[in-house]
Amino acid sequence: MSLPTDTPTPQASHVRRFGPAQRWVHRTTAALMGVCVLTAACLYVPQLAELVGRRELVVRVHEWAGLALPVPVLAGLASRAFRADLRFLNRFGPHDRVWLRAALHRDKRTASRPAGKFNAGQKVYAAWIAGATLVMLGTGLLMWFTHLTPIQWRTNATFVHDWLALTIGIVLGGHIGMALGDPEARRGLRTGRVSREWAEREHPLWRP
Repeated sequence: MSLPTDTPTPQASHVRRFGPAQRWVHRTTAALMGVCVLTAACLYVPQLAELVGRRELVVRVHEWAGLALPVPVLAGLASRAFRADLRFLNRFGPHDRVWLRAALHRDKRTASRPAGKFNAGQKVYAAWIAGATLVMLGTGLLMWFTHLTPIQWRTNATFVHDWLALTIGIVLGGHIGMALGDPEARRGLRTGRVSREWAEREHPLWRP
């Protein structure tokens, strides 16, 4: 028996937001970042350091997880869909300034926050975390290969690395908190599909 013409099919009520490549890059990067944050906490928080022990092993896991952080993004560049998403993330338009202005004024009305596939907040976060990751990688290498640089460089690198790590932990906490408050966005990253109603409400300028 065929469905009535006015009854939406499951396929019609959902739109594809992310493909396998985007989801794999996000999950792998999140896992590596999580390892970096947890091992950093075990190295700097005395109570965790005593609980875990084996500091040398924790240091090695932290170092190799940090070195591997850029690998998922670099591998994802082989995907045309992932490269297209990077172009969306790197492109700011007039509507993004409107979105940021509304966010600063805590204006939560949908009409005040126009967004394409990614809203301005997501673009700012992506740019910041990418830059922070590169700085952490560079300062970490200076701290790791101590014989290659003067002590003044290593001291400055340690200062930047430690304080930026704390900042990353706070920003990641906010990112996770916002994700927990939006189950539909989480489903998009888990299954690749979101409801059409959510897409039209949260990303009205996006044309899947």
